[in-house]
This record gives sequence, structure tokens and C-alpha cells, in this order.
Amino acid sequence: MTTIDSIRELLREMTEWRRDIHAHPETAFEEVRTAELVARKLESFGVQVHRGLAKTGVVGTLRSGSGNRSIGLRADMDALPLAEANTFAHRSRHPGKMHACGHDGHTTMLLGAAKVLARSRAFDGTVVFIFQPAEEHIGGGRVMIEEGLFDKFPVEAVFGMHNWPGLEVGRFGMRPGPMLACADTFEITVHGRGAHAAMPHHGADPIAAGAALVQSLQTIVSRNLHPIESAVVSVTQFHAGDAFNVIPEDAILRGTARAFAPGVRDALEAGIRRVSAGVAAAYGVKIEANYMRGYPPTVNWPRETEIAATVLEALVGAENVIRDIEPTMGGEDFAYMLEKKPGCYIFIGNGPGEGGCMLHNPHYDFNDEIMAFGSAYWVRLVEHLLAKN
Repeated sequence: MTTIDSIRELLREMTEWRRDIHAHPETAFEEVRTAELVARKLESFGVQVHRGLAKTGVVGTLRSGSGNRSIGLRADMDALPLAEANTFAHRSRHPGKMHACGHDGHTTMLLGAAKVLARSRAFDGTVVFIFQPAEEHIGGGRVMIEEGLFDKFPVEAVFGMHNWPGLEVGRFGMRPGPMLACADTFEITVHGRGAHAAMPHHGADPIAAGAALVQSLQTIVSRNLHPIESAVVSVTQFHAGDAFNVIPEDAILRGTARAFAPGVRDALEAGIRRVSAGVAAAYGVKIEANYMRGYPPTVNWPRETEIAATVLEALVGAENVIRDIEPTMGGEDFAYMLEKKPGCYIFIGNGPGEGGCMLHNPHYDFNDEIMAFGSAYWVRLVEHLLAKN
């Protein structure tokens, strides 16, 4: 019997866990019920449990044999502040909250692996199961590290996994180097001088300056970066004025900037400030540009990526493992863990993603069919890295 087949025996049970978590979504640092469910399950498997890291984080440790090696496996637990549009029985019971990114499935796959490993003990060393809160925008991974995650639970390497709609069931993808981009934000305030809209010469129009700024910001990527470098600068908010016949005093622009390389990230920040200063001078307004650095790029380590690929090829066949999958401009706070420890972040196929079933969509639902593949990967990775003898 293969590892996947043995885990399929748990699939009904795992599906019940996953759908229960889906029906009770909890957002950043509020994952009280989810954390308690995780902790109780781990304890029932015989895994030692530590509660309360980063408020609602749960860390389980499982030891086998006499080896002193240790690896970390991480899953995120939080939901999104999004109203669910699905009508199935396990839809969200909490208005305005939804598991629209599959963290319910990530948590369940790691729980399934913990149960199998606790039963088999087919490894020599220590597995650290990291159930992290607040991946969505808040940076729960960073908080766990700041509160001593890797000091209290030292590991040689750490591994993460995310479902990926559009990638077929049974297939996996990864790449050494940048896997996801940084997730920075900016807020630009244009201070003009208000006036009657029929007499614009009496004022300094922040809307005109803001519109020029939106256009000019696009030149940072198209005209200031090397053509082979990848980056995004997107203005996503433009707020100004309340009346039809009044030129307002101020306009506020907000948006996001994404890049894979630290030097490109620096260039985006410098470019936004430079363009803002230039527009301010051209339009006779004052501009305050604030650039906020969020998650850093998620950068896979070459050795650990090769290990993950090798394990997966043995599990599902080389034809189902994409070693050079296209990186994405999405952000992921597993990046903080990869800054501290060697490791690899992979994508697991969630199916075609049709009918609105893409990430962060109100119709999304995690594909229960893939849980056997995800849990089997975790199990085989542990057995490979912490092999007996």
C-alpha cells in the first residue's frame, strides 16, 4: 500500500475536520476555536502541544528514535474578512468571514500527517508541526519568530505548502529562488489648495496632480527597471472630494508594490518617492509619500527545494512535479521563516479553479480530494529527511 493510499483511509475523517474548520472561519489572531481543535487533535495523536505562541498559534512536537535532527512543517489557520457566496452545508456560519484561501485545507493536511506519523513513528528525530495564525496581511509568521519559535523549537529546515487552483490534482510545483513576491503598500497624500470648481485658477488641484501621479507611477516599472526584472506598482485607491462644484484640498492614493529581488524592491520605493516629488513640483502641490514594507519575497533554498522535488517525484512521478513553476506576485508570510531557516515552499494542485473557485473568491472551496496528496507529501518528507539509520 502506498503512502497516499494509507492516508486515503483517513480521508473521510480529514474531510470532516476540514469542513468543520471551513464552517467556523476565524480571522487574524482570532483563531481561538481553530487553535483549540488543532491542539486537541494533536494531543489525541500523542503529539506534545504548546499553545499561545503569537496569541493563537499552536506548535506540536513529535519525537521518534534517538536522533537529534529536527524539521519544521508549517500550515496557516486564518480565514479572510470576506462574505461567502457558497450554499453548501459547510459554508461559513460567520457573516463576513470565509476560508477563501484554503487555510482550512492546509491545517487539515498537516493534522492528517501528524496522525500518520504519530502512529507509524517511521522516522528518527523530531518533527515540529507549526500551526500559524494571521497569514493574511498581518504577519503571524513574523510574530511567531519574534516570540521565539525557532529558539523554543529549533529546526534544521522548515517547509510550507499552499493549494494552487489551476494546477491539476496530483501535481505539485516549486522552484529554487523567488517563489512569491514582496507585498509592500504605499499611501500618497496630495495636499493642494481648495477652490470653486468654476474658478480652478484660484486653487491647486490635488485631483489633477493625483491623476498625473497615477500615470507617472507606471513608468517606474516600464522605464526605470531593467526589462528582465519583474515588478508591479498598482494604485488601488483614489479618494478625493465630496461635492460636484468644489476642488478639494487633498487627495489620497493607496496601492501595492511587488518585486522578487531586494534591489528591485528598493528601486520601487525610491521611484515612488522620486515621482511624487516631481509631480508635486510640476503641479504646485505638496505630496507626502509613505512606503510601508510588508512581507519580504518568499525565496526557496536550492538544497531544500531539490529535496522536496525528489520526495514528490518518488510520490507522484516526475511528470507530475514542476520544478520550475512560474513564480507569482502574490505575497506569503512564510517568507519570514525562510529568512531565518533553510526551507522550501511548494504549490499543490487544487484542480482547474473553474466556476469562481480561485483564491480569495467568495465562491472558493478547498478541494478535499487533494488532502491525501498533501498529507502524503508531509509524511514522505519527514521519512526522507529524518530517515532511520
